[in-house]
Amino acid sequence: MGTPRVFVTRRVPERVRTELERSFEVELHDEELPPAREELLARAAGCDGLVTMLTDRVDAELLDAAGPQLRIVANYAVGLDNVDLDECERRGIAVSNTPDVLTEATAEMTIALILTLTRRVAEGDRFLRRREEPWLWAPTFMLGRGLAGLTLGIVGYGRIGQAVARLAEAHGMDVVHSGELELGELLASADVVSLHVPLTHETRHLVARPELEHMKPTAYLVNTSRGPVVDEHALADALGEGRLAGAALDVFEHEPEVDERLLRMENVVLVPHLASATHEAREAMGMLCVEALRRELLLQ
Repeated sequence: MGTPRVFVTRRVPERVRTELERSFEVELHDEELPPAREELLARAAGCDGLVTMLTDRVDAELLDAAGPQLRIVANYAVGLDNVDLDECERRGIAVSNTPDVLTEATAEMTIALILTLTRRVAEGDRFLRRREEPWLWAPTFMLGRGLAGLTLGIVGYGRIGQAVARLAEAHGMDVVHSGELELGELLASADVVSLHVPLTHETRHLVARPELEHMKPTAYLVNTSRGPVVDEHALADALGEGRLAGAALDVFEHEPEVDERLLRMENVVLVPHLASATHEAREAMGMLCVEALRRELLLQ
């Protein structure tokens, strides 16, 4: 049997690439942006393994294009919402993901977003860069809110949610979570709501207009989970109508598109899906993919 062929759909850290090339015949889409669908289908053909990203739709069409020899899809993400798991199971194709190794990175980003939002850091940065008017320190200038004494409501109390709780408590926040409160009660009581749930049929638009109406007008919403967990249109409505103090989003409902209204709002912090974007986390994610491929293609 020859060396297994693997197609990697995006540029990866150098160590990950080196380890892949040690074990496999690797074809790499060496770009930051994803391949066009037609290219993805063509380059998957004949491969024994695929390394896919969360923006790659792994469905019957892609599996057909790859061919019956395909044995594993190693998803370079903690989530699997881009993969048709039932279809993979039906064909006997293994699927792996990358849990655990991005927990701390995502928790740190969540706290960074909360601080950026409540202390108006991004707003102040934009203010200075516009150079629209002179400024001086003043007792009432661009006031934000300190974290100590605020209530953080965590929706989704798994590994990441618990890590966020630990960091938030270190900043003096009081923490409540969805394991102890119903969603409506949590939303109504929290000064900051942070989302940490996977994207499923049940969590799509988990936070929509009715849920946003439960929140205090002085509260903030932070999402580092998956974009479609929040109804982005309803969120823009709530912010525009003053029914919410602000929002910080690392993920978006229709990535890479963002609701134009959110782009214009000063009380909104927007980050391009960077929660796991540390050298350490992204390399560790890649190494989990390497291990899964070796386990399935070399040790079976």
